Amino acid sequence: QVQLVESGGGLVQAGDSLRLSCAASGRTFSSNTMAWFRQAPGKEREFVARISWSGASTYYTDSVKGRFTISRDNAKNTVYLQMNSLKPEDTAVYYCAGESAHVYEYWGQGTQVTVSS
Repeated sequence: QVQLVESGGGLVQAGDSLRLSCAASGRTFSSNTMAWFRQAPGKEREFVARISWSGASTYYTDSVKGRFTISRDNAKNTVYLQMNSLKPEDTAVYYCAGESAHVYEYWGQGTQVTVSS
């Protein structure tokens, strides 16, 4: 059974930092693109960042560029999202996703990030 388990969310103030982790089990994702998405209350789920299998290539949505950094440790089958200079508009449930055959087939249960002003 494949599982993605996110952790590291919480309640912080604007300007603070958080580091999210996504630990995979049941299969290795070392050859797959991994990504982070988020869903704010009343809004659709949106893409945040993705990282190639090797970590050499990353891509971010404009609203988090320069503030968020995605990384991975294939030996630990884990993906991270370092979030700095957090803003109230970053408040959302953050989901980890694993790609397979060009589709994000695997999803975690999400971790809540709340940023107070």
